[in-house]
Amino acid sequence: MVAAGVRPGASTAPCQCGFTLIEILVVVVIIGVVIVGALLSLGATGKDSQLERERDRLASLMAYVHERGGMLTLEYGIRCGQHGYRFVYFDHITNQWVPEATDDTLRLRRLPAGLTLTLVIEGRPIVLNDKALTVSKSATTPAGGTISALGDMPSSFTAQTADNSPQVMLFSSGETNSFALTITRDGVGRNATLQSADDGTIHVSDIVEAKK
Repeated sequence: MVAAGVRPGASTAPCQCGFTLIEILVVVVIIGVVIVGALLSLGATGKDSQLERERDRLASLMAYVHERGGMLTLEYGIRCGQHGYRFVYFDHITNQWVPEATDDTLRLRRLPAGLTLTLVIEGRPIVLNDKALTVSKSATTPAGGTISALGDMPSSFTAQTADNSPQVMLFSSGETNSFALTITRDGVGRNATLQSADDGTIHVSDIVEAKK
């Protein structure tokens, strides 16, 4: 017996319906918008891995220099520009600050695009210039002024005015001059600061959001 309305031999399989290409594209676009929104939200208020990485690298290099200087009895320092920094040491033979050229760990470091350095020495802001990153033995004035203007130094340092002179001092004794070195995210003001303490240790701050 054949059911009414159904022709003999006709297929009774259910209809195979699916999404059209346009519907799939619409779903993909919606998912993309949601993901982009989440990423933008994280960038505004969440973790800045690049800033955190540069902060931790600088802190690790400072600790390494303190240890190296103590073992070799060398006085080290950091010469800062607006977008990078390099390490120098005091050569007791030439009585001058010279670039560290033997240890690749202490090579010139440039910050990724979008990050900027600011420096305060003994409560005074220092104007930083990327020219300080250039290794030159002919200039006679360091970026932050003469060494004597950067705090109390051993007497053999006070006459040093070569362009390799550091703004941040990392003495072999474990002491430092008074400084606050801040890495800032351009545009949003997010930052992290490495600051010397009275006992010679270096305090590494958390990442701080700009005050609105």
